[in-house]
Amino acid sequence: MVLQEVNLPDEGKVSVAEISKLHILGQVNDLAELPPGVLQGNEKLVRVTEPAACKIFQLIEREGTGEFLRIRITGGGCNGLSYKMKFTEGGKVGDITVLSEGVRLLVDSKTALYLRGTTLEFSDKLVGGGFKFSNPNAKASCSCGESFNL
Repeated sequence: MVLQEVNLPDEGKVSVAEISKLHILGQVNDLAELPPGVLQGNEKLVRVTEPAACKIFQLIEREGTGEFLRIRITGGGCNGLSYKMKFTEGGKVGDITVLSEGVRLLVDSKTALYLRGTTLEFSDKLVGGGFKFSNPNAKASCSCGESFNL
């Protein structure tokens, strides 16, 4: 099975060396496990910070529901669009997978239109802590970082 790569303008691809390094560290299973039709993207679509990756790995271990983090954008929230995240076992035809800080992300093609350049951050602060999306495409967002508009 061969994964197609999504080439975004002026952007590189996830290198075989990076994937091999993560295999050696035991952080990533074989990307060939993805079903046909799943595209490979890169961190220019969405990036995970190191603190967010650490928390995601803790949650993957605790939840035990899948090794991929699916990020979706749906209608709703106080600004019209909101972010949704859930763990899943694998991708679907048309999904884009991104490897960032060892985390395997899945994004559907519609969400990718709104997500480009987004960074997923995590803070363990008592007030204002948790996951937060920093989306350069958002014209306005709420203070919680969970909804935005374009």
